[in-house]
Amino acid sequence: MDYTPHTEEEIREMLRRVGAASLEDLFAHLPKEVLNPPIDLPEPLPEWKVLEELRRLAAQNLPAHKAFLGGGVRSHHVPPVVQALAARGEFLTAYTPYQPEVSQGVLQATFEYQTMIAELTGLEIANASMYDGATALAEGVLLALRETGRMGVLVSQGVHPEYRAVLRAYLEAVGAKLLTLPLEGGRTPLPEVGEEVGAVVVQNPNFLGALEDLAPFAEAAHGAGALFVAVADPLSLGVLKPPGAYGADIAVGDGQSLGLPMGFGGPHFGFLATKKAFVRQLPGRLVSETVDVEGRRGFILTLQAREQYIRRAKAKSNITTNAQLTALMGAMYLAALGPEGLREVALKSVEMAHKLHALLLEVPGVRPFTPKPFFNEFVLALPKDPEAVRRALAKRGFHGATPVPKEYGENLALFAATELHEEEDLLALRDALKEVLA
Repeated sequence: MDYTPHTEEEIREMLRRVGAASLEDLFAHLPKEVLNPPIDLPEPLPEWKVLEELRRLAAQNLPAHKAFLGGGVRSHHVPPVVQALAARGEFLTAYTPYQPEVSQGVLQATFEYQTMIAELTGLEIANASMYDGATALAEGVLLALRETGRMGVLVSQGVHPEYRAVLRAYLEAVGAKLLTLPLEGGRTPLPEVGEEVGAVVVQNPNFLGALEDLAPFAEAAHGAGALFVAVADPLSLGVLKPPGAYGADIAVGDGQSLGLPMGFGGPHFGFLATKKAFVRQLPGRLVSETVDVEGRRGFILTLQAREQYIRRAKAKSNITTNAQLTALMGAMYLAALGPEGLREVALKSVEMAHKLHALLLEVPGVRPFTPKPFFNEFVLALPKDPEAVRRALAKRGFHGATPVPKEYGENLALFAATELHEEEDLLALRDALKEVLA
C-alpha cells in the first residue's frame, strides 16, 4: 500500500516553487553513494521458502523455560483480548487527539484509563500516562517541588536504581538537592525531614522486593510541610493498600505488569496520580469529560500545561505526549481482569515467589537477603558472581538471577515469580542453580 500523501500535481507544484526540474534534480547535490547505495539482496523466494528460512533462523535460539527475571519487568500473562483490541486501527494508528470532534473514541478510552489508575492508587486524578516509571517518578517529584516551593528531595535507596539515576538527572537540571536514605536490614529507616525538603520518596515493594510500611513516611513528610511520593507496583495494588490510603500525595510507577510483554525492557508506560488540589501542577495530558453545545456527553484534552501550548517558563513539563497505546493496553488488561482477577494474579504471584524462595535456599551456598514479607521479587546472596550465574543459567534455558548493583552488597541476584509459574518450573530452576553453583 502506498502511503505517499502527495499527488503528482502537488509534487510538480512543489518542484516549481523550489526551482527544481525533477525529484532527481532536487537531490542532485547528495553524493551518489548516499543517494542510491547498492543493496545486496538475495534472489526473490516464494512465500513458503521465506517461512522455511525464518524457521531455520529461529531454530538457532536457545530453548528457554519461563522467565524468572525481575527488577520491575516480569513475565506475566497477556490476555489475547488485550492484543486483539490494541491491534485495532483506532488505537494502533491514532496519534494526538487534538481535534476532539474526530477523536472521541481514543479520548474516552484514555479517560477510562485515567479513572482506573485513580481507583487503583486511591487518589483523585491521574494523567493520560507518562513514558515509563522512571520519568513518571521524576515528574512526580518536580510536581512536589513546584507545589512546596522547596528544592530538597529525600529518596530511599529502596527505589529502583535506574529510577534514581533518572531522577538525579532531572534534579541536577533544576538545581535541586537529592539525598539518598540508605536501607537498613533491607528496608528504609524513617528519616528526619528538614524544612528544605519538598518531597520524600519511598518505593513499595522496594527494589529488593521487601514490603515497606509507608504511612509513617507520609506523616513525617506532612509534618515538615513536604509531599510524600510513593513508587508503586500496580499489580501489587490488587492486594496491598493503595497509596492514597496511607497518605501519599503522589503515586507513580511503571505499568508493565498490567498486560504488557517484557519486550526486552519496553516500550511500557508510566503512571502518575495525585490529589485534585495539585491538578494545576500535573505534567503531561489530562482527558476530561464535558458536554457539547447540545448537551451530549463528550471528552476533551484539558489543563495541558506543557510548553507546546503555553509560555515555556510557565510549563509544568517538557514531556509533550504520552504512552497512548501501551497505556490503553493497561486499561484493557484491568477491564478484562476486574478487581477480583487482579487480586488473583497478585496472590498467585506471591505464592509462587515464596515457594521459589524456599526452594532456592536449598541450594548449597545460597543465602537469603531480602527480609520477609516480600511481594513477588526477592534477592539472594550467591557464592559466585551473579553475572556468571546468569549466563550459565541462560545456557540451560533459564532466564533469571538478575545481577543486583553492588551498592546493595556483593554477589546479589534478584529473582521473580508470577502467576505463569508452576511448581515444576520452580523445581527445574532450583536444580539448574545447583548445577551452576556446584
